[in-house]
Amino acid sequence: MKTYIEFKKQRELGDIFSDAFAFIRNEYKPLFKTIISIAGPYLLFFLFALVFYIYTIGGQFKFDFTNPESNAGLFSGANALMFVLAYFVYISAAILAYVFTVSTVLHYMKSYEENKSVVNLQEIREQVNRSFWGFLGLTILKVLTLIVACVLCCLPILYFMVPMAVVMPIYVFTKRDATDSYSESYSLIKDEFLMTFLTVLLFWILVIVLSSIFTLPATIYTYIKMGVFSGEIDPTSLNSIVDPVYIILNVLSQFFQFLSNIVIVISSVFIYFNLNERKNFTGTFERIESLGKTE
Repeated sequence: MKTYIEFKKQRELGDIFSDAFAFIRNEYKPLFKTIISIAGPYLLFFLFALVFYIYTIGGQFKFDFTNPESNAGLFSGANALMFVLAYFVYISAAILAYVFTVSTVLHYMKSYEENKSVVNLQEIREQVNRSFWGFLGLTILKVLTLIVACVLCCLPILYFMVPMAVVMPIYVFTKRDATDSYSESYSLIKDEFLMTFLTVLLFWILVIVLSSIFTLPATIYTYIKMGVFSGEIDPTSLNSIVDPVYIILNVLSQFFQFLSNIVIVISSVFIYFNLNERKNFTGTFERIESLGKTE
C-alpha cells in the first residue's frame, strides 16, 4: 500500500527533496492519467502549434547562398505575417497548456491532501475549469514579474523567483484571489528567504539538467545535418535542417521538457507548506484539535 505523505509539516531542505520525490514515485501513474484526462487536449494543441511554428520558421529562413537575389522574397509582408501568426499560435497554446497542466497538478495535490490520498477526478476537473481565469491572470502576473526582474538585472530575478515559486500553491490551497495570493507570497518568504532560495535553486538546477538531457537527440541530429562532426560545415545544408525527423525530435524534446517542469510544481507545494507551518502552524493546530477526537 502507498504511504500517505502529510503536506502540513515543517521540513528541512533534504526532507523537501525526499518527500517531493516520494510523492512523485507514489502518485505518478494516477497523476499522469489525471493530467492527460484534463490537460491532454491543450497539451496536444501545444504540440501541433509547435510543429506549425517549427515548420513555418524553417520555411521562412531558407536562404539560397548560390543566388542571393532570390532571398529578397523571404522578408515580404506575407512571410512576416505568417511568422507572426505562427508565433502567436505557439505562445497561446503554450500558455493554455501551462495553465491547465499546473492547475491540474495543484488541484490533484489539494484533493490528495483533503481526502488523505484518495483523489476525486470529477472534483479536480471542476476546480480546474472554475479557476481558469484566476490561474491565467496569476500566470501573466508571474511572468511579467520575472521578465521585469530579468530586464533590471541578475540579482532582482534571483529574489523574485522565490515568491513566484509559491504563489500558485497559495492561490489553490488558501482559496485567495490572484492579487491576494501574489502579495501573500512575499509575506510568506520574508523570514525564510535564504533556505527557500536554496531549495528553489536546487530544484531548478535539477530540472535544467533533465531538460538538457531531453534536448540532446535533437541537438545531435542538428549537428549531424550541418556536418559539424565531420568537420565539413556546408552553409547550404542549413536549408535542409528542418525535416520530419528534426520536427519530431524537437516536439518530443519540448514535450518532455514541459513535463519535467511538473517536478517544480510539486516541489512548490512542499515549499509552501513548509513556509506556512513555520509562520502560521496550521497543521500543528489541526493536529492538536484532533487529539482525543474519535470517529
